[in-house]
Amino acid sequence: MTIGRPTSVALLLAGALVTATEAQQASGPMVISSDAQLAALAESLLPDLAERSGLELRAPVRLERRSRAHLIAYLESKLDEEFPPEEARAVVDAYSLLGLVPPDLDLRAVLLGLYTEQIAGFYEPDSTALFVLDDQAEGDMEALLVHELVHAIQDQNADLAALTGPDVGSDRATAAQAAIEGHATLVMMEFMAEQMMGMRLDLALLPDLAAQLRPAVEGMRTQFPALAQAPRVIQESLLFPYLEGAAFVQSLWSAGERIAPFGDYMPTSTEQVMKGSVADRPVEIALDVSGGHVVDDDVLGRLAIGVLLDEHVGPAAQEIADGWEGDRYALVELSDGTRGLIWYVLWEDATSRDRFADALGGVLSRLGADATLARTEAAGIPATVLRVGTVADVTVGVRVTDDP
Repeated sequence: MTIGRPTSVALLLAGALVTATEAQQASGPMVISSDAQLAALAESLLPDLAERSGLELRAPVRLERRSRAHLIAYLESKLDEEFPPEEARAVVDAYSLLGLVPPDLDLRAVLLGLYTEQIAGFYEPDSTALFVLDDQAEGDMEALLVHELVHAIQDQNADLAALTGPDVGSDRATAAQAAIEGHATLVMMEFMAEQMMGMRLDLALLPDLAAQLRPAVEGMRTQFPALAQAPRVIQESLLFPYLEGAAFVQSLWSAGERIAPFGDYMPTSTEQVMKGSVADRPVEIALDVSGGHVVDDDVLGRLAIGVLLDEHVGPAAQEIADGWEGDRYALVELSDGTRGLIWYVLWEDATSRDRFADALGGVLSRLGADATLARTEAAGIPATVLRVGTVADVTVGVRVTDDP
């Protein structure tokens, strides 16, 4: 997710073509499960899903039912492992200084509430096992399995936990999650549509897929109370993988091949997902801070910048955000224990930079503390630097770590 560090568990919020080889099928079942009914349904689905996904089914899939109590215990353990309380506090401090969340937000409780409210099944990369909750109606099981079985096939071809892990940064992890969930969502939609229509359907040919998906995805804001009550930036980061991710994968398929969004086709930023192309990479930078202790540093990214501008500026927010070229913030703790934020944003050109500076500069009072915004350059690239809180005496050097 954009706010915080995504857990590696693949979540279901709503519910070259290669199939399993003869050698695999001869060596044993495609599904390992103590539930014969569940195994039979999954076995009937897997070869078709592998073909639709454009990925190879390399090994049997482990599949079991689990209680909601088991799910909660698993999610709590993942939050403790990948998002401990001190990291959650740092993320809230940074985002509250930007005026995106309340300063007293209990982020871990919000995330746990969101996940337990929405999940019907999940694929666990740690144990390479797929679990469905035992409180799900049997009539919903096929659609649930279709989506989650795609995750199991994906994980046999790419390391899902590594792609979305805490070390890659929020924006990059959200982009990867969009590719992963968008791929599974598109395969699920195509499979279910063909079940209803009784004929083969190629969703790559469907015009403006995002517009057709948006009403259903937007409806989740009211369908799930915990989601509806979450800050806007959390809502957007949770819904983004399903809406924009599916559109991104559709853009890969539009060339006529079932391209899976991994390897060279894996997006590294939410901007690439929104553009439907991995051609334009953002500029990656590092901040060298002196005069304070860096508690947290991360990339806000195109998605979150769009939310920030939409929240504080309003009209033309997305058009302004389109000029984004890269960014990084540092949450800095001073000797007296106070924390402030320093945020550098790179822009495509001076015009894009000035539009952002003019827009955000007029609403600095909406941020979480006293703030200044300056126009500058970083490594010869037009940039802005925002300082929020008592960090005026903190010095920062900017290094480009990866050329566009």
